Amino acid sequence: MYKSKGYRKLGRTSAHRKALLRNQTTDLLVHGEIITTVEKAKEVRKVAEKTITLGKKGDLAARRRAAAYLRPINISEDQTNSILKSAMKSSERWRLLKDDGKTEAEIIKSFDVKTKMKIFTWAGERDTIMTPKDSILYYKHILQTGMMAMEPQTGHIKVWVGGINYKHFQYDHVGQGARQVGSTFKPFVYATAIEQLGMSPCDSIIDTPFTMPKGKWGIDEAWSPGNSDGKFRGLLTLKGALANSVNTISAKLMDRIGPKTVVDMVHELGVTSEIPERPAIALGAVEITVEQMVAAYSTFANQGVYIKPTFVTKIADKNDVVIDQIIPVSKDVVNTDVAYAVLKLLEGVTEDGSGKRLRWGGAGFRNYDYSFSNPIAGKTGTTQNNSDGWFVGMVPNLAAGVWVGNDDRSAHFRSTFYGQGATMALPIWGLFMKKCYKDSDLSVSKDAFDRPSKLSIKVDCWKKPEVDSTAIDEPNLDEFGL
Repeated sequence: MYKSKGYRKLGRTSAHRKALLRNQTTDLLVHGEIITTVEKAKEVRKVAEKTITLGKKGDLAARRRAAAYLRPINISEDQTNSILKSAMKSSERWRLLKDDGKTEAEIIKSFDVKTKMKIFTWAGERDTIMTPKDSILYYKHILQTGMMAMEPQTGHIKVWVGGINYKHFQYDHVGQGARQVGSTFKPFVYATAIEQLGMSPCDSIIDTPFTMPKGKWGIDEAWSPGNSDGKFRGLLTLKGALANSVNTISAKLMDRIGPKTVVDMVHELGVTSEIPERPAIALGAVEITVEQMVAAYSTFANQGVYIKPTFVTKIADKNDVVIDQIIPVSKDVVNTDVAYAVLKLLEGVTEDGSGKRLRWGGAGFRNYDYSFSNPIAGKTGTTQNNSDGWFVGMVPNLAAGVWVGNDDRSAHFRSTFYGQGATMALPIWGLFMKKCYKDSDLSVSKDAFDRPSKLSIKVDCWKKPEVDSTAIDEPNLDEFGL
């Protein structure tokens, strides 16, 4: 839709520029204002005016053109209609009208009648007039999120945010909604390889094309996973492979240890989701809740001991007489050396991988003021169709996980640039931790993770030589893999 002679390049590639303008135009029309540079504002104005002109025409074709440009999702018309009808049938309006004896045709027609309503906006509730069908479409464009933080050593839950607004969205995206986890699953594969094969973060594997033959580990046909950028990097350490979320390396590790061993490890880490014993789980095609992912990761920060997350520590009567003392559910999963080795793998993600943005601040299309220098173990995750973005990160005494996505799983971003975990979820984690560190009463650690006194696994790998700190490089914003 966007065609303009003499437009400014804005210091970006064509694809990046178009994505930026689409995003800012959408924000402007939804929120009524945006904060940007004068240069960008001039270009956004051109696009916004064209979009508004289409909206004023009022015909279906014009509305569809405008929606196709603004929508951060890219789904077919059939999918859109299916999602819309499903939402209508699950609404309170549908239930009440059905109980009143209305036919399905009459009920559907009622969704096209304009009515007064209060809607959620990021600037607060807003009174408006729209059809119930349009309100459904409006809400389907809003991204949801779930976040949880816990203390690894005690299991005490410190933060539980089930959604963006309880009044309008009464669904718990932490403990209730299991979503595909993408590359945040890969550390479990690496942990299993370290424990079962005696590998270390410094061991090397060649990143080359890989095919698992038909019949191995029960697969029905040959499996040849590729990397998201289509490239192969040659010899990589496990630390470097996980940092860049290299799919072929995860697949090769899975080939060595087998899917059942990985599934057993994940279940030992407190995950109760049903996980198929198939090699493809190495790339994260598994649905797990935020609560269980944070607890599983916390195990590594707690020297290999899993502790089930808990809200309640004791129950007492009005006189403070303790009726019940809650004993945390815990179990040994891996030894301290393996746990520490996994932490060092995860530190590589924030040192030189998809989580490096935490070091300089950024979300792909905008910058933030967090710039952490302390050790952080974490992993980003992105589903294959850019519908789910994850980041799970840890410091010694706090682990937190964030998921961002749409309620409808078929809704997704057009590109990984916006739909990846490093863009959607990581900034929430970074801003949260920034606030935690500003509050000294919270005592959130900036220290390194405790190193076992007699560590038997090599974790200190060769590092790249230091470069001139004054040099200006374009940061690598891409997340490799799922």
